[in-house]
Amino acid sequence: MQLSDIINETKVVGLKQVKKAVNKGLAKKVFIAGDAEQHIREPLKKLCEQKGTEYLLVESMKALGHACGIDVGAAAVAIILE
Repeated sequence: MQLSDIINETKVVGLKQVKKAVNKGLAKKVFIAGDAEQHIREPLKKLCEQKGTEYLLVESMKALGHACGIDVGAAAVAIILE
């Protein structure tokens, strides 16, 4: 699954919602913005690793927000199980 596939998927946007989805085992894949601040990026990466959730670092918050069809940047997005 690539960044361009996000628009048509069921997803949650934002760090708080993504962490909740990963903790509940609902996240299929997590996209993390490479330019998000380190104190946001690193704990989320560790959480994904602990829970066995696949994650992908993407170019930027702007690109991630755009891929979701929103006009603002997004630090994290999770594709969730339907």
